Amino acid sequence: MPGPASARPGQPILVPMRLLSIKYRLLILLTLILGAGFMATSLASYLASRQAIEHGIADQTLPLTGDNIYSEIQKDMLRPVFISSLMAHDTFVRDWILAGESNPAQIVRYLAEVKKKYGAITSFLVSDKSSKYYYAEGTLKSVSPEATRDIWYYRVRAMQNSDYETNVDIDMANRDSMTIFINHRVYDYDGQFIGATGIGLTLDTMSHIIDRYQARFHRNIYFVDGAGALVLAGKTMRDGHANIRKLPGVNTIADQIINHRSEPTHLSYQQDRAQILVNSRYIPELGWYLVVEQNVSDEVRSLQGVFILNLAISFGVTLLVLVLTLLTVNRYQRRIERIASTDALTGLMNRKSLELLFQRAMLLSKRNAQPMSAILFDIDFFKRVNDTHGHLWGDKVICGVADVARATVRESDVITRWGGEEYLVLLNNCSLAQAVEVAENLRAAVERHDFGLPEPQLPVTISLGVAEYRPEESESAFFSRADSALYQAKQGGRNGVHAS
Repeated sequence: MPGPASARPGQPILVPMRLLSIKYRLLILLTLILGAGFMATSLASYLASRQAIEHGIADQTLPLTGDNIYSEIQKDMLRPVFISSLMAHDTFVRDWILAGESNPAQIVRYLAEVKKKYGAITSFLVSDKSSKYYYAEGTLKSVSPEATRDIWYYRVRAMQNSDYETNVDIDMANRDSMTIFINHRVYDYDGQFIGATGIGLTLDTMSHIIDRYQARFHRNIYFVDGAGALVLAGKTMRDGHANIRKLPGVNTIADQIINHRSEPTHLSYQQDRAQILVNSRYIPELGWYLVVEQNVSDEVRSLQGVFILNLAISFGVTLLVLVLTLLTVNRYQRRIERIASTDALTGLMNRKSLELLFQRAMLLSKRNAQPMSAILFDIDFFKRVNDTHGHLWGDKVICGVADVARATVRESDVITRWGGEEYLVLLNNCSLAQAVEVAENLRAAVERHDFGLPEPQLPVTISLGVAEYRPEESESAFFSRADSALYQAKQGGRNGVHAS
């Protein structure tokens, strides 16, 4: 027989509250650990990445960009150089000059064909014998050593170590537009200088090249001349007529840029709190300086976006971990509570849980003045089942009786496995007569049920004792009366119901 209840009425509430407090302390601690870990990792990654970006831009990216652009410029200049070389070595050109230039229409037509075929802005020939300047539309003029615009010709004429040059000059045949000329020396069959020929490219062509490079490398790229004037720049750069000596920030390093050195120069300056890294080099083919700039802040800004994204991902991961932890803790808490309150074999509430539940049921019965009854029953001659068919079949019979009881009693009734083969049903708002009726239905249902026992078949019946709770009766007295009623049912021949 059970003794007095081992748990006070308030205890079932205090235990969950204590568990709840421990659970939330665990979640807070886990949040702090994950938050601190993710923040430290993200911040360290951000600082290391920023330092790596700055070193990479200064030591590798900008010099490599400058080298690539210089190589691309040289490659783009190869085709016009090749065309000028073909013109200079064309036997028609040499024969026409040596024949005395008797028919200017022939060379004009030739120059027009070269211009059209190769898409040049201009094509020209200057004869050293007549000093005449021919182009695609006729004879432009006669060159003279006293004319400033003709200095280029006499410079080409005096060249000793190269057969051609590249220079930037105005083109009188093209409305005095700034043009890049490829000037090639022409020799007779004995190797004597007899003139100069070549083609011209406008600066617009070079501007398109700069735009293409700038779009590819995402950096400011421009050319300045020896005086610091900005002669070529992409669409996203400054005014093409500005001078770097007057531009904010870059004016502090203008003299270092214009240094007449072909090897790259690494520089930097500050502008509007942003650090601008600069790489410059002299281009002897053009007589200009190639300058490549990059704002480190732009790269760092994108890195800051990654940093914020990392923090957002970290927050999401932390939230997910907390949710999963909460679900796991709740799941295991429910599992522990279920293990602590239910019988492992039958899934019924165990005796300890019923003792705690009885305190509430007793108070409810007193408050509402409603009757409360209990049915205590056990399996008749259960030892025979174990001895005849083994404990496995005995467990199956215990579970089967529990299933029959669940299907027979009311939904509001609480079924408990009281002992080995003993069960107790607590019936709220149920008089003794009603409880006896429920007990009789349960007895009959068990008697009719087929438990599937092998041969030899043993009958499975139950004996039931019924008691109604009396006001001011103790728990032990109430269950003792039910136990006495069960004893009387067994004494009366078993497979019966006795009320007390």
